[in-house]
Amino acid sequence: MKRREFLKKGLSAGLFTGAFLNMGGLDKIVAGNTSSANANKPIDLVAVKGGAPAAMFDKAIAAMGGMQKFVKKGQKVVIKPNIGWDVPPENGGNTNPELVKRIVEQCFAAGAASVMVFDNTCDAWNRCYENSGIEKSAKQAGAKVIPGNTENYYKEVDIPNGKRLTKAKVHEAILGADVFINVPVLKHHSSAKVTISLKNLMGAVWDRRFWHRNDLHQCIADFATYCKPTLNVVDAYRVMTRNGPRGVSLADVVEMQSLILSTDMVAADAAAAKIFGVEPTDIPHIKMAHELGVGNMNLGELNIERIKM
Repeated sequence: MKRREFLKKGLSAGLFTGAFLNMGGLDKIVAGNTSSANANKPIDLVAVKGGAPAAMFDKAIAAMGGMQKFVKKGQKVVIKPNIGWDVPPENGGNTNPELVKRIVEQCFAAGAASVMVFDNTCDAWNRCYENSGIEKSAKQAGAKVIPGNTENYYKEVDIPNGKRLTKAKVHEAILGADVFINVPVLKHHSSAKVTISLKNLMGAVWDRRFWHRNDLHQCIADFATYCKPTLNVVDAYRVMTRNGPRGVSLADVVEMQSLILSTDMVAADAAAAKIFGVEPTDIPHIKMAHELGVGNMNLGELNIERIKM
């Protein structure tokens, strides 16, 4: 698909077009306001467009009731961005470092005792941490940045509801956390079509090769029945439209200036898929996770707050 065609398709099917804004009878939402029909219902998902990553997160988390709703005083927090690739932020291959920084800051402001940031990277972990800008930004905010590059950091767990994936070695930081925040970047993926919240959890386990050999989409959905983050923050500021997950050229990256926040990673991925220009039902692991009861991909059934900055 050509870049111009992608933009046309993405904008016509995207989360912020009139058709989606009116989905399920909801009115278009201006900054800070929910539609009157759903004003008394809990917000399932917040979609923000048109700001810098940190500012969009501030708006989104405020709409959800503030970080203190999810992080309590004295709790241990783990944040798992996508730090998989030895590329700079403008490449769109990793989560935006300024977004990670602001999430760390918000966690400490809510009273977190500690915040750890990690990923099981694909390229050399130390270079990924440095060149993504995430290590520096996270440390500036007071987080401890920990490695995930050796097997001894992982402990085997059972996945009782898994169909293909019945066991997995999970990073000990997640197993010991009070709060787990999943912060994927939205981008194209050559094997999974897209990588968002569900796919980002592959960076929390040791043996990813097993997933690729044994029905990748089903394994992604299976693991989601076990590992359910407290929050999912989808970075759709710079979106890699093709040649993912590592990327080849800056010509593949479109600045969409968007962010999705939800406690439901299936809903978050369904909304992000819309931004990308594809239907959630066209992404097998989203549909599988929905069918396994992980979350709800039917956006018309959700109370969604849309904020345009």
